[in-house]
Amino acid sequence: MGIKIIKPGMMSSIQDQGRRGFQSLGVSTGGVMDPLAMKLANVMAGNPLDEAVIEMTMTGATFECGEPARIAFFGADMGPVLNGKQMRMGQPMELKKGDVLAFGYAQKGCRCYVAVQGGFDLEPVLGSQSTHLQAKFGGLKGRVLQKGDWLPFKRPLLSDHTRRIRWSFYLSPALSSYLGNRKIRFIPGKQYNWFTEEDRERFLNQSYQISADSNRIGYRLKGEQPLTGMERQELITEGTAAGSIQVPPSGEPIILMADRQPTGGYPRIGEVISVDLPVLAQKKPGDWIRFEPVTLEEAQKLYLLQERELSALKKIVQQKMKE
Repeated sequence: MGIKIIKPGMMSSIQDQGRRGFQSLGVSTGGVMDPLAMKLANVMAGNPLDEAVIEMTMTGATFECGEPARIAFFGADMGPVLNGKQMRMGQPMELKKGDVLAFGYAQKGCRCYVAVQGGFDLEPVLGSQSTHLQAKFGGLKGRVLQKGDWLPFKRPLLSDHTRRIRWSFYLSPALSSYLGNRKIRFIPGKQYNWFTEEDRERFLNQSYQISADSNRIGYRLKGEQPLTGMERQELITEGTAAGSIQVPPSGEPIILMADRQPTGGYPRIGEVISVDLPVLAQKKPGDWIRFEPVTLEEAQKLYLLQERELSALKKIVQQKMKE
């Protein structure tokens, strides 16, 4: 059976790490906006890190469990309530048939991820269960979740009865401290030197507000002064990457996100480092950010630290589940 959608929330969909290797065919990568929250939810549920999850945005969904299940959720604090009782974020739980789990408005952060042990039994498209909302394929019928939808599980929980999971764990700063962060680190983009020194200083020294005209494709930024001093050179269309900071003729940067187009033709002043993409994913329209440059070597060290922390946490959780 699985779980039933009682209320879908603002924009809830099935996502995983996305479709890789198809950009040359015009298919965007897609996938979760916050890969770290997805991985942490899967770790706590006892899943592989890349198992598909439910991504909830701004306002969470309400679910009714149709069979016993072990679930976990991580990301924005949406005030989860189980059968009318407030629950803690970041702690796995086991649900009985008929249990109702409800999420509300995100008090901190923007996106929350729900993982179920074993994953969801949905047909992959091009090797991924992610919902491609623009092309309308993947996930559940290629769309956001709706009231009355059922999400079947790949396999049922082994026991017919459930128990209260009493353990919790400590998350290191490398894994837990990003939700309220305003600092976005980047390495210089391929066209960084096309911008005048004045523009580069302006980019670093002013704060940017995330525009209401932002979505899973990209975040539009508004600063006090646009970047309009770049050299006028012909730019051949290039492949895009999550975190590319493009600057169109308006001088107001756009950060490409999960559902970005496969190619783009605006100059790139920077590339957001991978460990800070989750920071961006948890920002709402109206939030403010600042940019900070780092070297490629620093970005690689930060990524390896995060991966080591995830690996260590996974071992701890696996041991706890055996107790």
